[in-house]
Amino acid sequence: MTILTNFLRSLLLTIIFCFVAPMLLVGACLLLVCVIGYFPPLQELSAVTLHRILHFLSIFGSGTSFRGLCVISLTCSFVGGLFDTYAYYRCQILRINS
Repeated sequence: MTILTNFLRSLLLTIIFCFVAPMLLVGACLLLVCVIGYFPPLQELSAVTLHRILHFLSIFGSGTSFRGLCVISLTCSFVGGLFDTYAYYRCQILRINS
């Protein structure tokens, strides 16, 4: 029973971290672009970059940037969960063979 609870705890943590990581990465990029916008020579570059990032996110979200970010985060959490399941399965196989 303890093996199952360890697996589920590991899987849940992996899914949560893989969901939050893209949100933090995109948030940090948007924050950096906004901070760059405070410098007068780089205001136009900042506006164009911000528009491109939001347009990229809106492609995945059917016109809404936040929905696109959620779709990307859900996809990353699904892939992270699959990878954690594979790593756990592989660890169990190696433990049985040795």
